[in-house]
Amino acid sequence: MPATGPTVVLPGRPLTVGELLDSAVLLLRAQAPVLLPFAAVLAAGEQLLLRPLRLAVDATGPLWWPSGLNEFGLFWLLLAFGAATEAMIITLLGNPAARAAAGTLVGRRPTVAELVDPRAARWGATVLLCLVVGAVMLSTSLLGPTWFLGFALLGAVAPALVVDRVRPVRAITRSATLALRLGVRAAALRVLGYLLWWLIRVGLSCGTFVGLSTLGLIDEGWTNAVAMLLWAAVNTIAYAALASLDAVVHLETRIRSEGLDIRISRAPASADLLAVGG
Repeated sequence: MPATGPTVVLPGRPLTVGELLDSAVLLLRAQAPVLLPFAAVLAAGEQLLLRPLRLAVDATGPLWWPSGLNEFGLFWLLLAFGAATEAMIITLLGNPAARAAAGTLVGRRPTVAELVDPRAARWGATVLLCLVVGAVMLSTSLLGPTWFLGFALLGAVAPALVVDRVRPVRAITRSATLALRLGVRAAALRVLGYLLWWLIRVGLSCGTFVGLSTLGLIDEGWTNAVAMLLWAAVNTIAYAALASLDAVVHLETRIRSEGLDIRISRAPASADLLAVGG
């Protein structure tokens, strides 16, 4: 077992909510050279994908609220599409985050080269599941409050695929199963993490935008471009942090419900022992 202590990403024991949030941040710090550049590309791409819908409803940054409600249907679609892209990005980032967390749990910190190596990453299956997650989130978001249910149940899709080494179809059902264990603890933690980072994202992006506007540093024609840039920057950190949270919650749930810590203590050889089979 790896040594325990405040600087350990996953100390190999059940954790409190605060400790899990700290573990996610520690994982992000340790793997920032991989997670942040990847997240930056995805976050920037998301802003470009959302731009046509924002233009269609005449939404302006930084809150992207439409000028009127004449196009409420399109605005609702914009919100749903944004929820879907968020979930897809977090799923993609969950691939390297989960592999990094698994390595840390068995006492080995994966290198950047190991995390970007495609041979053991199952990227093809990850992209396929990413599309499935996007479709589910788009559907549930269009229905309104069911977004919470979809988001809560899909947090362990990438960890189940690349750490538990299950088949892609089973990764979805295993994610939902783990989310509902222990009184829906993992599901609640994922929603809590999202809400915390949503508040941080809104505060940072809007606060920075207002500050720049007050100083007269934003020309009128560049309002939306600056807002897109700010959101991409803030989302880069938030998405990487949420993917890290998914990874540590997944492993901690397995410690609580499957005795994963006992299994590791008996055979602390490699991350492969975390696999549960397909």
